[in-house]
Amino acid sequence: MELEILIPRDTILSKVKELAGQISSDYMDHEPLLVGILNGAVFFFTDLIREMTIPLKIDFIRAASYGNGTSSRGSVQLTKGIEIPIQGKHVLLVEDIVDSGLTFTHIMQFLKKEEPASIKLCALIDKLERREKTVCIDYCGFQVDEGFLVGYGLDFNEQYRYLPDICVLKDPR
Repeated sequence: MELEILIPRDTILSKVKELAGQISSDYMDHEPLLVGILNGAVFFFTDLIREMTIPLKIDFIRAASYGNGTSSRGSVQLTKGIEIPIQGKHVLLVEDIVDSGLTFTHIMQFLKKEEPASIKLCALIDKLERREKTVCIDYCGFQVDEGFLVGYGLDFNEQYRYLPDICVLKDPR
């Protein structure tokens, strides 16, 4: 399969630093709980928290919606929950990509039951091509109209996550 670099590593890291600065400023008077959505967000999440300048806590949640294909199955399963209690806390979900919006919507519904003080979303990529649910991204790195993206945590059948750049995978099947 052919790969075309869409967003080079240097551009990604510059945007991550910018997002971390904004988040640090906005949460200066709070100790937010940053929740990485596994597996894809792990590289973005790690780079983001390294750039943060305020006290914070971290945890992870895992949701599955793609399986082995190139589009969402339409159902979302939580396969790992948050371990830190979130009631009364300021929660910032950190996602690699918002595509259909199904995963984020499902996670939001699940977490709201725990009565956090607030829940916001930080996504590296807002991909508009297959949006099914309206999603408010509070901190957004890049908007991409279309294409199957891999690299920097994004995968196709668990491949390509290791790539340092975000690439368009041509003709994934």
